[in-house]
Amino acid sequence: MTRVDFYLMESGDKEQFACRLINKIFQKKHMIYVHTADTAQAHALDQLLWTWSDLAFIPHGLPDDKQADELPVIIGHGEPPEHHHDVLVSLADTSPPFFSRFERVVEIVPPTEDAKIMARDRFRFYRDRGYALETHKI
Repeated sequence: MTRVDFYLMESGDKEQFACRLINKIFQKKHMIYVHTADTAQAHALDQLLWTWSDLAFIPHGLPDDKQADELPVIIGHGEPPEHHHDVLVSLADTSPPFFSRFERVVEIVPPTEDAKIMARDRFRFYRDRGYALETHKI
């Protein structure tokens, strides 16, 4: 069954934290699909992952990239590639309909009140359906 981890940020930038977390998950050899709120956010995160650290390289791309099937990290808005079912990092404000096909879901909650309210709704959604939940304060 899918495990859901909520990362509650006390400060900082959501996308910067996402890069750090994606790198940590990637280092453990997991396949990752990053679900974004929209196409613009997907492209912005794609660019950020190229520059956020001089010491880290994360092979990644967008679903329509020629080599997307070979990449361990795909960033998109919409249905993930068929072979990605390991870790879902969700940067959207709602639970994507395909979340249950992943072994693990990561929800990143920025430190704004609106984000916390929406995260509580997602937490209840997962809890009411019996998913294993973990909360991490960052």
